[in-house]
Amino acid sequence: MTVQRGKKLSISIQEHMAIDVCPGPIRPIRQISAYFPRLSPTSPTPTSPNPALSPNPSPVALSPPAAAGVGGPHLLSPLRAHGRWGGAGSSSQNSSMDTSVEINSDDSDDCTALGTLEFELRYDQSCSELHCTMLRAKGLKPMDFNGLADPYVKLHLLPGASKANKLKTKTIRNSLNTVWNETLTYSGITEEDMHRKTLRLTVCDEDKLTHNELIGESRVPLKRVKANQTKHFHTCLEHPPPLPSPGAMGEALRGISCYLREWENEQLHSLEERGRLLLALQFRPPVCPDDAEADGGGGGGGRRSGGLCVAVKRCAHLAAMDVNGFSDPYVKIYLKPDIQKKSKHKTAVMKKTLNPEFNEEFFYEISLSELAKKTLEVTVWDYDLGRSNDFIGGVCLSCRSQGDALRHWMDCLKNKGRWVERWHILTNELPRSFGHD
Repeated sequence: MTVQRGKKLSISIQEHMAIDVCPGPIRPIRQISAYFPRLSPTSPTPTSPNPALSPNPSPVALSPPAAAGVGGPHLLSPLRAHGRWGGAGSSSQNSSMDTSVEINSDDSDDCTALGTLEFELRYDQSCSELHCTMLRAKGLKPMDFNGLADPYVKLHLLPGASKANKLKTKTIRNSLNTVWNETLTYSGITEEDMHRKTLRLTVCDEDKLTHNELIGESRVPLKRVKANQTKHFHTCLEHPPPLPSPGAMGEALRGISCYLREWENEQLHSLEERGRLLLALQFRPPVCPDDAEADGGGGGGGRRSGGLCVAVKRCAHLAAMDVNGFSDPYVKIYLKPDIQKKSKHKTAVMKKTLNPEFNEEFFYEISLSELAKKTLEVTVWDYDLGRSNDFIGGVCLSCRSQGDALRHWMDCLKNKGRWVERWHILTNELPRSFGHD
């Protein structure tokens, strides 16, 4: 480059950086992982190729002198980007390394590391029961100091898992290959539950001195089970899915973090499932006096006016309200609005049970047009001597209800003289009009 006399030599900043920083050919910057390759303990140690035999030997960065004496220069030198290591041998070596890391890593451990669980499910549509038969478990993870475990299986229905729908098998002591052959039954399971519910099977280790430890779990959507058919399952136990942690997210996910906080608050305030109630309704149309005498009800002994007959059959999987793990349940029903406060009926109290059978009927004398404007409120209570009774759960049936409650009410109004029976989910929502009497 020639420069005329009297003019200064001007160099741009790009030329200056190119001269000072890049005096030779540009080479890629080596990463720290190149100095410490993740090799499998079983794979052979790679030997450094002879630079003299390589047609285009590339310079190798020098390793730190202190570390070179410990493991040898070939372990602390970065892998060559050219030459013999960049061919097919490189792909095979990388594949062997990936396989070893996948097996030994905690994030993707072996599917049988926690054990396997074998069980059967059967849905009896006629009586609305789900039969869960726990057969056996194999290769469970040791949880005690003696290298064994004391396993049992715990069942929950999701969503809405609570103590009301928890079932538990017996505990087998000192075993890693456990055989239960025990059948647990859920009552009051509707077809809607079979489409939207998921059964969670949790295998735990029982400890008498400390809290019980979780071994693993398995989840099965109930829609995989066909009605009146036995379905066999043999699944691997897995770790429970991690809960979302909005506080650990970065600033880039603030919007998702706020959404998750709102979702968690909704879950905390959502209705809790407190059990099931089997209810039967029948609207009896008015009976003429001639028909009553023909039926043998002459003399005013028979019921001649129409009305609603409510049959409280039974409850299943009620929430335990007492310290002994049971409840003393009874049922109250109202037909509201009740200006004269004469619509209240109560069943008998069943002592120390979570699955009571009442089989009691109550009658309300009312016309069909008036009944369409009413609301039937059914609540289940736990009787406590000397204290206020505890509310377990309730359900409301009217033309303004939703879901199964609305369908049950409309079927009753449409099918006169016929019994309509349906299971209802009891929630912890207490209407303002209820009292503790």
